[in-house]
Amino acid sequence: MDTIDQIADQVAMKRADAEEDGSAAVVAVEDLRKSFGNQKVLNGISLAVRRGETLAVLGRSGTGKSVLLRLIIGLEKPDSGSVRIHGQAIAGLDLDQLGEIRKKMGFLFQHAALYDSLTVEQNVAFPLQHHRREMSRSEQRDRVKELLAEVGMEGDLEKMPSDISGGMQKRVGLARALALQPDILLLDEPTAGLDPISSAEIDDLILKLQEEHHMASIVVTHDLHSAKTIADRLALLNEGDIVIEGNFEELQRSDLEFVKEFLRHS
Repeated sequence: MDTIDQIADQVAMKRADAEEDGSAAVVAVEDLRKSFGNQKVLNGISLAVRRGETLAVLGRSGTGKSVLLRLIIGLEKPDSGSVRIHGQAIAGLDLDQLGEIRKKMGFLFQHAALYDSLTVEQNVAFPLQHHRREMSRSEQRDRVKELLAEVGMEGDLEKMPSDISGGMQKRVGLARALALQPDILLLDEPTAGLDPISSAEIDDLILKLQEEHHMASIVVTHDLHSAKTIADRLALLNEGDIVIEGNFEELQRSDLEFVKEFLRHS
């Protein structure tokens, strides 16, 4: 008879196979609710993202898009509902357990959030120094060079964040997000504050990285053009609810007034 550990290993292997072939969600949110005081931010939303898939969450400013990402990564706690990563509910995990879950996630912050006092190389190396201490300095440096080459920044290791453009900072932020080889990528307004050419370049880079790494990705944005370029599905948030979810053509065919208004003004 199999032991409990053997059964658990078998279940984990079956789930990993299901995630790989796309039949199981890597990120699953169910009936998620969050309020701050009397302000309801999320009103019972549910969504799922599979490996190799990109979901864009759209909506006006202040509709809870960034709060959703913070709940998924465990920086905020929901009032009710659940977030499951690889089938594991993150509610109730201690900091060490949550830390292990977060290693599987790459996060691009809205304004890249690079450390001003560190060089480009040091910014990208930061996760490696804290979570891959078995790597030697030379191995870390080689990995950083590889990551920066992947985002087109291989010649900028010694530059400071203040010496590079906003689009370049987003590229460095993406390199850092990929440092631990995550299978989940969370992107908070990846094209915010960029000119149209730089935005298009970031969109192309996200598409390239997704094709190469086959991650489960969630992009929070109010940039409809970017969303329809990089996402397989779009979910439109309004007043804490998902109004509609589907591909861009399905949104275009919607008879809902809010959807038509959002598309008209985006």
